[in-house]
Amino acid sequence: MNRTPPSRAVSDAGQDDIVVPFLVEPLSTRGRVVRLGPAIDAILKRHAYPAPIARIVGEAVALTVLLGSALKIEGSFQLQTKTDGVLNMLIVDFDAPSNLRALARFDAARLAQAGGAGRSGDLLGSGHLAFTIDPGGDLARYQGVIALDGQGLEEAAHQYFLRSEQIPTLVRLAVGEVLTPTGAHWRAGGLMAQFLPDSPERRRQFDLDPGDAPPGAPRDIVAEDDHWTEAKALAATTEDHELIDPTLSSERLLYRLFHERGVRVFEPGVLRDVCRCSTERIDAMLHSFSAAERADMVGDDGMIGVTCEFCSTKRIFDPADYEKA
Repeated sequence: MNRTPPSRAVSDAGQDDIVVPFLVEPLSTRGRVVRLGPAIDAILKRHAYPAPIARIVGEAVALTVLLGSALKIEGSFQLQTKTDGVLNMLIVDFDAPSNLRALARFDAARLAQAGGAGRSGDLLGSGHLAFTIDPGGDLARYQGVIALDGQGLEEAAHQYFLRSEQIPTLVRLAVGEVLTPTGAHWRAGGLMAQFLPDSPERRRQFDLDPGDAPPGAPRDIVAEDDHWTEAKALAATTEDHELIDPTLSSERLLYRLFHERGVRVFEPGVLRDVCRCSTERIDAMLHSFSAAERADMVGDDGMIGVTCEFCSTKRIFDPADYEKA
């Protein structure tokens, strides 16, 4: 396959901050490609994360979009980690169909001891990764959890689909800085390919003999189909630079991968760096506190200052307004 090197030209804005669904019908495979430019650059630079932390946050945002953009309703999807690693907490919220925000907490001293670098799996450490779907309204929330034990987010996603969803899935994630005439900018990208679960002629489930199953493997698994084997092999050739190259569109990338079989590309979804916080929400929260609790929040200027951890927006409130309530 033709693999052109990454370019340093300015990107076409129409190819940034989008998620593109696709279908390779001859291989009974569907998926999505996400390309993040200004949105992920703003999220990462807002918090000035060190490069190793920024790369994991970027991967988490790309993975969240790949999963959350499958929502058929305007609900929310959250990725959250809680571990004993240098990066001990990571939260990414995706409010369908477009809004993203992310937050990471890490131990700067431990990162410095590690030389300011390290494998993503090592920086995450041991703990758990949770995916939460909140459809909103009266509908029940759904949560899937996978153990983290030194693996990166790509591998964790594969384990999640194998053990929880039992859908043959391949995920590729990439994050990096790209040099443009305006400076270095963070970019993130991801590709997810899945064997169609609604293709009965290809969905062959069978029970393993308990003695044949690897430890911890699900009892019911989907047999490897020749078409999925081919689709997975093609998708796995995706290189990191292709996912973050600002001059390579999602359509061109998908054509490179699947042109021999034919690929259908659907209308892209637009992604935005938008926080959930608002003056109204914080005001309601302050009203719920007692007078003593609000008194503890008053700063030297006599006002209550509240800064959102996600978007770093600071809002000022007059404590006197709550005494009148």
